[in-house]
Amino acid sequence: MLDIHYFASYRERLGLDRERLPWQDRLASVGQLRQALVARGGAWEVLAADNLMCARNEGLCGLDEPLEDGDEVAFFPPVTGG
Repeated sequence: MLDIHYFASYRERLGLDRERLPWQDRLASVGQLRQALVARGGAWEVLAADNLMCARNEGLCGLDEPLEDGDEVAFFPPVTGG
């Protein structure tokens, strides 16, 4: 099972803050997971943004980060400060 969290504008755009997906071998990386979510179409295309940030098990990572059954993944827009 993958526990997926959506933050900030992604949460607002998708209308949910979290979902759980059954583990699938084809989702071997964060990037592959993102591609599967974007393929849903419509509002999900927001996750195709070039500047998307992601985390695996509470640590920032890149899209090439490998996934394992039981992982927690988060997607969020870039953070700005002031």
